[in-house]
Amino acid sequence: MPISAQTWLQRLRELPLSSKTRIMNVCGGHERAIGMAGLRSALPASIELIPGPGCPVCICPEEDIYQAIQLALHERVILVAFGDMLRVPVNVPKKEVRSLEQARAAGADVRPIASPREAVKIAREQPEKSVVFFAAGFETTIAPVAGMLAEGLPFNLSVLLAGRLTWPAVAMLLASEAPGFDALIAPGHVATVMGPEEWRFVVERHHLPAAVAGFSPVSLLAATYSVLRQRLEGRVFLDNCYPEVVRPGGNPGARRQLQAVMEIVDANWRGVGIIPQSGFALKAEFAAHDARRLWPDYNDTARKRAGQMPPGCDCARVVLGKIYPNECVLYGYACTPRTPVGPCMVSDEGACRIWWSSGVREAARTQPVVSS
Repeated sequence: MPISAQTWLQRLRELPLSSKTRIMNVCGGHERAIGMAGLRSALPASIELIPGPGCPVCICPEEDIYQAIQLALHERVILVAFGDMLRVPVNVPKKEVRSLEQARAAGADVRPIASPREAVKIAREQPEKSVVFFAAGFETTIAPVAGMLAEGLPFNLSVLLAGRLTWPAVAMLLASEAPGFDALIAPGHVATVMGPEEWRFVVERHHLPAAVAGFSPVSLLAATYSVLRQRLEGRVFLDNCYPEVVRPGGNPGARRQLQAVMEIVDANWRGVGIIPQSGFALKAEFAAHDARRLWPDYNDTARKRAGQMPPGCDCARVVLGKIYPNECVLYGYACTPRTPVGPCMVSDEGACRIWWSSGVREAARTQPVVSS
């Protein structure tokens, strides 16, 4: 008989925890589930859940968003992107177009889509137009993009790729002098595609407890209990608390398509900088569908710099688990979902947006708070 969330909570409360344990949940979907279920307030005070670098919109390089905006404004293209990307601002004067949403308001043909198949459909329906698919995301998003390319694209469809791998950011944090967490909850959807084995380095190299979790309170509480038990018993391993979906080796078909279409490269993360071997790029044989090669004039390398968040925005430190969302000086004051300054308040997977939607409207300092 499955164990209920209430039972897991009781088991967690019975653990003999003598000191605070900081557990990082990598995934934005995990953070959203934690917020919606109110898990932070339900857990013992000695358990600290830290949101991590699991929002692809939040870390999408500023220069990539800028390139997409310029393509949409200055070329006769239909630019399609996942909905959250349309509202992410870039660092230009307010009088200039700062987002894809503003580009659309200025007359550019920018369309939100929910899946790569919609991009293919639009390209086939309008063969006289060039269609650019601005594809930002982690492994679970990029795998369908790879499948789309492997199957063959319409001649008029190209991809502006901003894909990233999840684990290298965690590896970077663990290699730093102050990682900021004592245990890890790994993303179940990424492990479903890539296999749970990607997260073994947390246990084998850094000797920290780790567990793969799904997106229900039950799975998240089971993973939390697992890493705490590991820590208490001094016996660390990678636990799979999402066995109904996550299998050893992941999804072989998806991994084959990723390997056939993509190469792994060093990549920039917005506000963080270059993380080695953390990005996807199209292989040379797909150059005819690579928007970067087709429109090189809009690839502004001068914009490639670390610290690309807007002035005052602490989104990068939120993404890296260095501060909580409401510790940003702009949270709830200059930055709200209606008037987002940084990408963490834009995306449904951004920790700032999640915290706000979960009812955390006051910042962790004395300052006027803007009502939603």
